[in-house]
Amino acid sequence: MPEQTTKSIIVGAPVADVFAAWADFENFPRFMEHIKSITRTGEKTTRWVAEGPLGQDVEWEAETTRLEPHKRIAWRSTEDSPVRTSGQVTFNELSPQETEVTVTLQYVPPGGIAGEAVARLLSDPEEMLEEDLRRFKAHVENRVPAGG
Repeated sequence: MPEQTTKSIIVGAPVADVFAAWADFENFPRFMEHIKSITRTGEKTTRWVAEGPLGQDVEWEAETTRLEPHKRIAWRSTEDSPVRTSGQVTFNELSPQETEVTVTLQYVPPGGIAGEAVARLLSDPEEMLEEDLRRFKAHVENRVPAGG
């Protein structure tokens, strides 16, 4: 049975800047605590490496299923991935200098060694997502030049 969590945060930056920061997947390790690396493997695919238990990395492939500039990015793990996850992030312009970011994350807790690693990684997915969003907000607000 899939687990799901949704969190939102308001980022003090224009929607175009916020979207561009999120769409640059390879920068995720800067604000996602447990992600070690993300590498583009194709036009719509990426390889994710996360910290697992006892120094064992957990790796999976994901594909971008929807990319609507300044509005939405959706993804899911590929069929052969040991990690079963999907989700989307939406960007809502509140004002020229404020953007609401909402992430909905779904995952199916797998079995085996990968399952144990993901279970530890996602032991509290709501808290993890909230912390990652706070770091994302700081990342974007610190990199956007003052005044736009």
